[in-house]
Amino acid sequence: MSTEPPVAAASEQRSPDQTLVSYTHWMYGLHALSASIGVLTSASIVGKFLLGVPSIIAVIMNYLRRADVRGTYLDSHFGWQLRTFWFAALWVVVVTMLSLPLFLVLIGFATLIIGMIVIGLWVIYRVARGWLKLKEGLPIRA
Repeated sequence: MSTEPPVAAASEQRSPDQTLVSYTHWMYGLHALSASIGVLTSASIVGKFLLGVPSIIAVIMNYLRRADVRGTYLDSHFGWQLRTFWFAALWVVVVTMLSLPLFLVLIGFATLIIGMIVIGLWVIYRVARGWLKLKEGLPIRA
């Protein structure tokens, strides 16, 4: 029989400081503001999400406090937000690169527009899903 103390379950996490929860709400709010500007103006959702000042501020905020949320459920939200931002950027590059050669046969206009709309809807979904989980005090699962 072993005399070693039992190992804590991997699911056990420390509770985050309430200021970090508010901080995470602010980051979701900034991302949502950028997406809303894209919806309500002539800009695209994904364009404002990636290049809008509020979203860029949220990404910087994320990197500045990421170490502070390690071991809490907020860590999943910080990762979720960063993955949303960087995968949106990757998909914009992929859609653009695939659409450029197709501009010669005029299909590129349609593939670019459809691709940006799909990415924009995906961004809205990710921001909304993450923010709702944060409001419930739950980690976000991929």
